[in-house]
Amino acid sequence: MTTVTDSAGHVSEASAAELEDLRETVRSVCADAGGIAAVRGLDESCPGVDAGLWDTLGRQVGLAALGLPEDVGGVGGLAEIAVVCEELGRTLTPVPLLSSTVLAGQVLAGCGTAAESLAELAEGRIHALAVTAPDGVWRPDAVPVGVTWRGGVAVLDGTAPFVLDGADAEALVVAAAEPDGVDLFLVDPRGPGVTVRRVPTLDLSRGQAVLTFTGARARPLTAGGEGTEVVTRALDTALVALAAEQLGGAQAALDMTVAHVRDRTQFGRALGSFQAVKHTCADMLLQVESARSAVLRAVRAAGSPEALAEAAAVAQSWCGEAFTFVAAECVQLHGGMGFTWEHDAHLYFRRAQSDAVLLGGADHHRERLAGLLGW
Repeated sequence: MTTVTDSAGHVSEASAAELEDLRETVRSVCADAGGIAAVRGLDESCPGVDAGLWDTLGRQVGLAALGLPEDVGGVGGLAEIAVVCEELGRTLTPVPLLSSTVLAGQVLAGCGTAAESLAELAEGRIHALAVTAPDGVWRPDAVPVGVTWRGGVAVLDGTAPFVLDGADAEALVVAAAEPDGVDLFLVDPRGPGVTVRRVPTLDLSRGQAVLTFTGARARPLTAGGEGTEVVTRALDTALVALAAEQLGGAQAALDMTVAHVRDRTQFGRALGSFQAVKHTCADMLLQVESARSAVLRAVRAAGSPEALAEAAAVAQSWCGEAFTFVAAECVQLHGGMGFTWEHDAHLYFRRAQSDAVLLGGADHHRERLAGLLGW
C-alpha cells in the first residue's frame, strides 16, 4: 500500500495493483485515440487541447478529478497523478491534465475558498494558472500582474506570460501583487478587460498563451498575501507531475530507439550490435531509470511539505535533463529519418526541450534545492 498526501492535504492510499489498473486504463484510452497520432491531429500553427480526448479522459475516465478534495468529487493523490502523467507523457497526449487538474486544481484546493470552481474543474472544465514571472519561473517578488480595489471590487492589470493551455481555458486562476503580498484571483477569460493571445510553441502537443489584463474584474480567492504559500506548495506537486511526464516521454523515446537499432541493419548486421550504439543505449537506460527513481522518491515524500519541496526540486532538476538527453540521442540513433517531419522522434525532442524550461530549468531547481538544504 502506498500512502501519500498532496498539497491540498488530500490523502491517497493505493495499492500497486490499483495503480497498475489505472495505468492500463489510461494506456488503453491513449492507444484507442491513436497514440502519438493525436498530436499530429492538432493544427501545427495552433497547438492546443484535443477536446474530444479530454472529454474521454477527463470527464468519462475521471482524470480531471485526480488529487482534488473528495468533497468536490476528487479522487486519488500524488501517486495516481504521477502514474497518469507518466502514461500521458509516453504519447505526448494533448490534454490539459498538468495545466488544469494539477496546476490550477492544486492551487484552487489550497485556497480553501473555491469549492464551486473545484467541482467544475473535477467535471472537466478547463482552468489555467497564470503565476509565472517574465523569466518563466514562479517568483513572488516578480509577479507581473497587479491588483487594485475599486469600490470593494478587485481589478487586475498586467500581462501574464507562459500560461499553459491559456487559450483553451474556461476559467483563469491568476496571481496578482498588492501591498500585503501576492494573492490569487479567479477571472473569466471571456470577460471585459481580458485579452488572450495564443503564442507559437516549440512543443506541438501543449499550447501556451499570453494573458493581458486591463481593468479586468476578478474574484478574490486568498487575502493578506496568502497566495505565495498556496502557489509554492501547489507547484511542488506540479513539479513531480511534470517529472513523471518527462519520465514517460524518455521511456517512450528509449523504447523507440531500441526497437530501431534492433531491426535496422548496416553492413550486414543489426545496428544495435555495434559497441558504440550499445554504449549510447546503456547511457539512455541509465538516465531513464535514474529519473524513475527520482519520481518514486518524490511521490513517497508527499506526506511532508518540506520533504516534498526537496524531492520535487531533485526530481525536476534530474528528469528534465534526462528527457532532453534521451530524446536527443533518439533522434541521432535514428539517423537521417530521425530528422524528418514524418518520424515521431522530433515530437519527443520538441517536448523535451520545452519541458526543460517549464516551471524553471534544472539550474533554477538546483539553486532552490541548495536554499532548501541551507547551502
